[in-house]
Formats: sequence, structure tokens, C-alpha cells
Amino acid sequence: MAGPPPTAEEPREGPERPPEGRSARKHRAILSAAGELFLRQGYLGTSVDEIAASAGVSKQTVYKHFDDKQHLFTAVVFASIDHVGRPFYEEIHRLEDSDDLEADLRELAKRLSAVATDQRLLQVRRLVIGEAARFPELGHAYYERAVDRTTRSLEARFRGLAERGLLRLDDPYLAAQTFIWLVLSVPLNRAMFSPETETDAAGLRRIADEAVRIFLAAYGATPASPRRGARPPAQA
Repeated sequence: MAGPPPTAEEPREGPERPPEGRSARKHRAILSAAGELFLRQGYLGTSVDEIAASAGVSKQTVYKHFDDKQHLFTAVVFASIDHVGRPFYEEIHRLEDSDDLEADLRELAKRLSAVATDQRLLQVRRLVIGEAARFPELGHAYYERAVDRTTRSLEARFRGLAERGLLRLDDPYLAAQTFIWLVLSVPLNRAMFSPETETDAAGLRRIADEAVRIFLAAYGATPASPRRGARPPAQA
């Protein structure tokens, strides 16, 4: 009997532990074919036979790489998250050496918006939500691998920035959650429920800049730059 799907901490299959040589090519082909079919037809609407045919391998080969369809589905989700998110996490790590915090936070906020509204990742997110009742452990793993991983990474950077005197905060994790919500609440909700609406790059930039302004007004060691077009405070 197949074991439970891989967790976020210990992925059983995926880009972190690929096989080598010809087997690696088959592994990637299966993941690619499964990803396209799952996103187009859903989990229930996709069979292992279809995945094998699309990947150009036998059904037996699919089961050689993945215990069952559920494990393959989990691997597709994890691979999609990692492919889109890995460059973003590298940018988060660079934040700890910032010498212009406001400018670097603005760039990070814009990158976060772009990652969260990536069309493939949005499709994966919708698919996981749609299957959450069937596979609650996958929903939990998605949260840990994407949402909580981002929050924890920002938490560590914010703690370091506070130690350098660039931020004022008592709860780095809450500050990270606040930053993410300010940046993503509008564009992510819009993208999730209006998939036909194209991402407005200029609109994302405006939201990201305003999110950073509000964040630094609450947590910054020095006041953030005033909002463009804002009136100066009245003189007493």
C-alpha cells in the first residue's frame, strides 16, 4: 500500500531529488505531462494512462517514479511552487544586507506581487483549493511550502533589520504577515476570482509602493517617503 503523500518538509518526489540520466528525462517528462493535464482537466478528470501517453512512457514507468496518482499530483504542485518561488527567496535573503531599505522593500514587494499572480501558480493554487476536501494534507503542505515559507523567510530578515536599527518591531512574524497582506490582498484576490483579468503591471507597482509606505509608517525606524502627490501637513 502506498504511503501518505510527501510533506512540505520531506518531498518524496520533485525537483530537489531527481533521478539521474535517462531516468531523469523520463521523470521530468512525466511531471510536465501530468502538470499540463491536471491543470487543464483537474485531478479526477486526468488518468494515469493519459499522463503516460502524453509523456511518451509506459504506465508502469509512471508508477516506477511515483507510487500513485496522488503522489504525482503532490509532486506537480511542489515543483510548480519551487520553480516560481526559488528566485524570489533568493531576493528575500539579500534584504538582510540592505543599505536602502525603502527602495529594496519596494522592489521585493513588486517581485512578490509578480510571483503571487503568476498564471501557472494561480492555476495550481485554485486546483489545490478545489481538492482541499479530498486531500487536506496537500492543502496544509501547500500552505507550509508557499505561504508560511515566505512568511518565515521574511520574519528572519525583518528580525535582522530590527537588530541593525532599520525596523522597529516586537513580533517579526506578525510584521512579515502584515507586509505580505498589504502587498497581496488586492491583486491576489482579484486574480483568484477574475482569472480572465490580465495583471496590470502599473497597478501592481502602485499597490506595492503604497504597501511599503504603510508598512514603514508602522515599522520603520525613520518615516517613509511621503506618498506621491500627497499634500504636506498643515503648519500650526
